[in-house]
Amino acid sequence: MRRFQITATFLLTLLLGSLTVFAQTPPVEDQQKALEAKRAAAEKALSPSREDRAKYAKFLRASDTGLVRLMPREKSDTETYAPNAKRPDIRGGGSYYSFTGLTHEYGNNDLGLELGQFRVGFHGANYGFLTNLGDVALERITIKSPAALQMSTYARVRQEADARAEYQRFGRGSEIGGVKVKSSVPMQLNSTYLLRAVNYGHTDVLVAFKVVKIESDGSVLLLWKMLRQYSTPLLARN
Repeated sequence: MRRFQITATFLLTLLLGSLTVFAQTPPVEDQQKALEAKRAAAEKALSPSREDRAKYAKFLRASDTGLVRLMPREKSDTETYAPNAKRPDIRGGGSYYSFTGLTHEYGNNDLGLELGQFRVGFHGANYGFLTNLGDVALERITIKSPAALQMSTYARVRQEADARAEYQRFGRGSEIGGVKVKSSVPMQLNSTYLLRAVNYGHTDVLVAFKVVKIESDGSVLLLWKMLRQYSTPLLARN
């Protein structure tokens, strides 16, 4: 009888403890909302100032344009470089950006900034390329501009092996219709760039952007406009 009472008491204690832990654990929906709120706050912290947005207000009135801040990964990404850095509470530390998702959250990003270089192609078979047009007005760049036209007609590959070969080719540097392109190029103030980024299963975009400001913390302000969005790229693995 005494053994039964001890066992029953033990089981009751375990049950009450489990109920207490369950009661203290936020529901999944609440956890998701908290995570989304944290990400939104991080994105807001990365937003350009009102003064900077006002400076480019006329340009930003056009559709498919934006002004975005990129952090240097070596100063902001705690997972890789800077475990004690004060950085936005977002994966990648604000050093990546998606021009379609309008987010810095690391994932299927189009552009990154690391060690003074703009980069494209970050995981899987995703790849892309950039070219520096020099100090030219972003307003003058259209899909019909010579370099943009050449980059726009590039036919992405479908086989995984080919995609990985393209990743290597653009990593070394190559040419498309006479336009020199590479998957990483130096970041330079006042330079205008063209970017083609292929993220399989998500997006394929051609974007023009210009470095309009470098902040004291090493972050850069990019004025950008979307030149073309292509159909969703699909990867054949066989």
